[in-house]
Amino acid sequence: MADFNLVLDPGDYQNGVLNTVVEISKGSMLKIEWDRKRATFMLDRVEPGVFAKPCNYGFIPQTLDDDGDELDTLIVTEEPLPTGIWLEAKIIGVLNFVDGGEADHKIVVVPADDRHAGDAINSLEDLGERWKQMIEHHFTHYKDLKKPGTTVVEGWGDAEAAKQIIAESIERYNQQKQQ
Repeated sequence: MADFNLVLDPGDYQNGVLNTVVEISKGSMLKIEWDRKRATFMLDRVEPGVFAKPCNYGFIPQTLDDDGDELDTLIVTEEPLPTGIWLEAKIIGVLNFVDGGEADHKIVVVPADDRHAGDAINSLEDLGERWKQMIEHHFTHYKDLKKPGTTVVEGWGDAEAAKQIIAESIERYNQQKQQ
């Protein structure tokens, strides 16, 4: 008999693989957010073209970051991924980020089976300094026209640091779920 109560979980993050759901496609100006109360995606706003997402943007199910939202992911692929799909992804690091005074971490991942020119991406170093600079620039400035100075990039962490943040976000989710 089928179990109709299955829910997407965070995945096997302790072993470096998590489940992530795509909210915003690479190159999109649409700020789409998951509305957990209604269990659907909503268009929050349309951003200026200069602030289009430099990579796919998503979230890890059954997590809550310090800001009260699901823990974010930056999903590195060559092609844009459509909103609403989920994938198993390999954890390669974390962008430590503060938005409006609250921690708003970004877990950096690649599809678990992704290969670029025959070489797997296993760490942030494999993405190169230019990629990290582009991401830092985006997240430092993407609110400049609306709320200047409200975002701060605090640096990068490796996959182990990302796993610790994921564990804390799962614990926070479970605590709120019990209330």
